[in-house]
Amino acid sequence: MSVADLVLAIVAICCIPAARALATASWPSRSPVAAILLWQALGLSWGLAAVGALVGFAVPGSGGAVGTAALGRLASLARADNPVEIIRGIGPARLACLAAGLLLFGVLCWILVAASASVLRARQRQRELLSLLAHGDPKVPGALVVDHPAAAAYCLPGLRPEIVISAGTLALLDADELAAVLAHERAHLRERHDLVLLPFLALLRAFSWAGVTTRAYRAVGLLLEMHADDRVLRQLPARELATALLRVGAAGGGAVPAGALAVAGPTVECEVAARVIRLLRPPPELSGVATSLVLLISAVLVVVPASLLVLPLR
Repeated sequence: MSVADLVLAIVAICCIPAARALATASWPSRSPVAAILLWQALGLSWGLAAVGALVGFAVPGSGGAVGTAALGRLASLARADNPVEIIRGIGPARLACLAAGLLLFGVLCWILVAASASVLRARQRQRELLSLLAHGDPKVPGALVVDHPAAAAYCLPGLRPEIVISAGTLALLDADELAAVLAHERAHLRERHDLVLLPFLALLRAFSWAGVTTRAYRAVGLLLEMHADDRVLRQLPARELATALLRVGAAGGGAVPAGALAVAGPTVECEVAARVIRLLRPPPELSGVATSLVLLISAVLVVVPASLLVLPLR
């Protein structure tokens, strides 16, 4: 076992309790953007470190980078004519680590592709339905209205982004509250929050048995909503968005299609309450030093495993 392999294993193991701690921390609401970057760094770091450690244990190099040394060792073994010689060259335990590493890498790539395809299909189906059922309304310029009594407001990101408002929402909210809801959904579309959430959705679908993936998905989703809320506050007072959230939340929300981002969903009452409290009683922003520290940690989390995979360790 090389030093690089040991460092990668430590990083992969430590990412799990770090994610649990981040999910329950109170400071992310003070700086959603920094917290989202840290979540992304944790996820990427865990994937790189876990795959690199498993492959490194299987085919250790002689002082080289984990990734390049492993590839060189595998290439030399692949040139062997006898399959038994390949197995003996690696050993049963290392062969198991190699299989686990390659399987994990394949799973991580597959779940991201599968989740992307699933979301795209769901959005396409929703757009086809909207073309038949939705219509414009001067009360919500630039949005589509669906004649449904339940309160719902969501956006469909993509090349043809759409904002959808139900008739129930139109009847529930006044003009200022509707403007706040539209600004919130436009923030989601403009900053492509769906792409930020997609890797966490993929992890949730693949590792639904792991509680940390559920916590990560919900935490990142809430931070994205808070970030969109902050964008609204640049244009409108907090009261309009807060009252809109309370009204839609109290009405029970509405069923939101897959791949959409909603202003308030039907099963996140506590999250809506947290957002309303944050809007009406804004917490102090994270200090510049603390924000810089979070960004530095995020960079280190990604750079360390990536460097060990591609650069020689001397």
